[in-house]
Amino acid sequence: MISARWSDVIVHEIIYYEENNKSLVVEFLKRQNPKHQAKILREIDLLEEFGLSLGLPHIRKIINYGLWELRIKYSSNIFRILFTVKDNKFILIHGFPKKTDKISKREINIALKRLKNI
Repeated sequence: MISARWSDVIVHEIIYYEENNKSLVVEFLKRQNPKHQAKILREIDLLEEFGLSLGLPHIRKIINYGLWELRIKYSSNIFRILFTVKDNKFILIHGFPKKTDKISKREINIALKRLKNI
């Protein structure tokens, strides 16, 4: 039997990017219905617990941008939270519902603009 103490669990720090004293990811979350909020928050919890070892289908690196995507699916609804890793901290930058196969350039550009402010 393998046992683990709480002190053995590594918890990664999650930071919500802010502009004008508002977290834009939290604002995105507030606009979702309660079931979607719960699913999105569960995925954030998984990122906090497992970090980048979480892997697919939960997270994926967006090549050439210094960004990662937290991938959330609830029924037919798909959401993404774009984040970066800095000093072993996960900074959640931008959240949006995903409506096409690829993440739009618009969503990437929003995240990149915010990334410059970090």
